[in-house]
Amino acid sequence: MNSPSLQKYEDIREGVRGLCAEFDAAYWRGVDERKAFPEEFVEAMTRAGWLAAMIPEEYGGSGLGVSEASVILEEINLAGGNSGTVHGQMYNMFTLLRHGSEAQKQEYLPRIAAGELRLQSMGVTEPTTGTDTTKIKTTAVRQGDKYVVNGQKVWISRIQHSDLMILLARTTPLAEVQRKADGMSIFIVDLHDAIGNGLTVQPIANMVNHETNELFFDNLEIPAENLIGEEGKGFRYILDGLNAERALIAAECIGDGRWFIDKARKYASEREVFGRPIGKNQGIQFPIAKAHINVEAADLMRWRACEEYDSGRNAGASANMAKYLAAEASWEAANVCLQTHGGFGFANEYDVERKFRETRLYQVAPISTNLILSYVAEHLLELPRSF
Repeated sequence: MNSPSLQKYEDIREGVRGLCAEFDAAYWRGVDERKAFPEEFVEAMTRAGWLAAMIPEEYGGSGLGVSEASVILEEINLAGGNSGTVHGQMYNMFTLLRHGSEAQKQEYLPRIAAGELRLQSMGVTEPTTGTDTTKIKTTAVRQGDKYVVNGQKVWISRIQHSDLMILLARTTPLAEVQRKADGMSIFIVDLHDAIGNGLTVQPIANMVNHETNELFFDNLEIPAENLIGEEGKGFRYILDGLNAERALIAAECIGDGRWFIDKARKYASEREVFGRPIGKNQGIQFPIAKAHINVEAADLMRWRACEEYDSGRNAGASANMAKYLAAEASWEAANVCLQTHGGFGFANEYDVERKFRETRLYQVAPISTNLILSYVAEHLLELPRSF
């Protein structure tokens, strides 16, 4: 498949492709069927240093930017894998890198880079607030040299395969702040200390093999030194990580989209009905071509967002638009691929139905497409706030 952007960072692409080749479709199909975690794949990515890409060299990482990280995640999905099993390490790192103290960076980053620790989880979403983050009810109350946390989180992923979690909690009640975005703080939680000592984890069965959970906090004690940045400014801090997440998720969707298009293209060229390849029919080839165009267009916005991040500019708007366009494009490509395969698209052995389920997630998470449209309308087009 000819795409100019696939030549960007070719050395990284070749390295990730080589590693992913060791984990073929049968591997991912088996993991999905067992609802298991791809531990061997994650370990291989860690040993190869790909998950430490954005950690600065002085802490043992590669010192790369969001652009390079996005290529890593894109290539995993393009190879037929599921980068949702590792992407948390990338964007959670972003929050620690930008706002953690030097002592925190020295404590955690070298061990994360060496594969001794995983920072795969972020606790933000709650059952009663959803994307209305400023209304979160989980509280962290300072008591001497510790904070005591009470509350609940939902859709918190990879807890069982992570050592650390970034947690957002209210340190000042909403009624006592001047702006609703104030009064929230972020913490590093040591999950080994927390689980069973104030933190209860309840897995949520779902349609995708995406390990996710509901969390219950009952007087969980966190050392005060685990506060990241200043108390009360956590919402602003965590937005950095969330916006980086959107740019990286966009790249994952680009990888998915290209996988679907290539799968559909090959099948349409080989499958014969009525004595001719089905790809000769405009009803088959035009939707594939349209999906390809939309993936390529979304990719341009992905690169804009990544380049803004890496140059130190505010990439919030571009990251949101990149995530929207890429998620829409990958979902279109998924539907086209399934339709091209007909009944065989539903057969597990073709892997289309697995990837179909995986890419559908990004219409909803990590931010719904509707909320992005609302953001663009209000903040870029200066339309009245819709909620």
